[in-house]
Amino acid sequence: MSYDPQNIFAKILRGEIPSHKVYEDADTLAFMDVMPQVDGHVLVIPKAPSRGLLDADPAVLARAITVVQKVAAAASKAFAADGFQIRQYNEPAGGQTVFHLHFHVLPMHAGQGLRPHSGKMADHAVLARHAEMIRQAL
Repeated sequence: MSYDPQNIFAKILRGEIPSHKVYEDADTLAFMDVMPQVDGHVLVIPKAPSRGLLDADPAVLARAITVVQKVAAAASKAFAADGFQIRQYNEPAGGQTVFHLHFHVLPMHAGQGLRPHSGKMADHAVLARHAEMIRQAL
């Protein structure tokens, strides 16, 4: 399957859809998931178009995973997390729903479960506050 430049993350990159940005550089964007499974749930995406892990340029992957590491450290600090999860899905059978390569960063606390990815968006004021907390920890 090919990359669809009309996917929601491509639209966020073009500024057509707003997001709560946490970090941005020339190659990568990190922003709050609007349907967070935990407080501090961040998405990290490369700016280069790739549908998933297998069609991404290795250099793009290297830059993206460096940002994943940086954001995971900041989100963990901002939310006083005991640990974190990094999730990355590929194709519908693998759980992917947005077909632009992305990494989920989920700061976790001991015994904590994930909220369902319900389709209900979180309060934007809360997302803005969480984004600011993570930016301060960067």
